[in-house]
Amino acid sequence: MLVTVKTLLNILWLVLCGLWLAIGYVVAGVVMCILIITIPFGVASFRLAAFTLWPFGRTLVPRPDAGAPSFIGNVLWFLLAGLWMAIAHIVTGILLCLTIIGIPLGVADFKLAAAAIAPLGKDIVSTDDPRAFYRS
Repeated sequence: MLVTVKTLLNILWLVLCGLWLAIGYVVAGVVMCILIITIPFGVASFRLAAFTLWPFGRTLVPRPDAGAPSFIGNVLWFLLAGLWMAIAHIVTGILLCLTIIGIPLGVADFKLAAAAIAPLGKDIVSTDDPRAFYRS
């Protein structure tokens, strides 16, 4: 049975911190959906929860049609949930970097912290997708 490095890293990630971070995103998404007006933020939170469960082999790329509404939404997202989720990613990233095996997971956590700050106007794509090479 051939296990790729991405799969091994994803399993290790899921066990060490991915599940807990995804639960945080789901809780934030449920709260956002309850507040009705923030349902778009809830949808973004659920997308990030799925991305956080299995991040290796996928990446965030900017959507070409994203504009000023995405920017304004990201500012609101940052104030409502993004700051707290980014802090959670940074704390778990630092803890993961304390071990040699955890360093790649910690680096991925720092990248997810950046994604947690401004997720609107971005798509989650496979690293095999040609759009993954044109990240900004």
